[in-house]
Amino acid sequence: MSETLTIALSKGRIYEETMPLLAHAGIVPKDDPETSRKLILDTNHDDVKLVIIRATDVPTYVQYGAADIGVAGKDVLLEHGGEGLYEPLDLEIAKCRLMTAGPVGAKEPEGRLRIATKFVNCARRYYAEQGKQVEVIKLYGSMELAPLVGLADFIIDVVDTGNTLKANGLEPLEHIADISSRLVVNKASMKMKHARVKKLIDQIAEAVKNK
Repeated sequence: MSETLTIALSKGRIYEETMPLLAHAGIVPKDDPETSRKLILDTNHDDVKLVIIRATDVPTYVQYGAADIGVAGKDVLLEHGGEGLYEPLDLEIAKCRLMTAGPVGAKEPEGRLRIATKFVNCARRYYAEQGKQVEVIKLYGSMELAPLVGLADFIIDVVDTGNTLKANGLEPLEHIADISSRLVVNKASMKMKHARVKKLIDQIAEAVKNK
């Protein structure tokens, strides 16, 4: 196993809000992912690298050991299932809620519901727990459009302010889960690089506490 510690992050809000936590642990990237085309960023430590990947891929990279540590939203982890991962820390950043939403004042139709979402596994689990039969339609973006054009009755998506829903004549309905970004660790890395990984977790935990 390589001595390099590889940390998987995604661009945007998670990256920006994770940087101060890593800085507290003494890790600072040499490149800015917004201006650099590099996907593997060097840091001020020769043996610590950052890999910049899609948010939905972070748990997979960590699960298979391509990254030792990652930062992923709880929504992504719920959808992934979390196999092969430790989730030692809630970073308390990038907070939002996973919710159902639909047209304002809409009544639930008779028969099988059609739900549009990119969180297919979460949707199936949620409705199975209620004993409801649903048809889940996988979309990759613009969920709000689905009920407006008759593709689905309701959607499941992450909701922050709710402004996008409101702008499209939709309202949040049922709360499924509170979402924030979590630190995840590869199980083999936790054993093989225990001292280094544990130290980093402790330093980041301290930064979260002192935010």
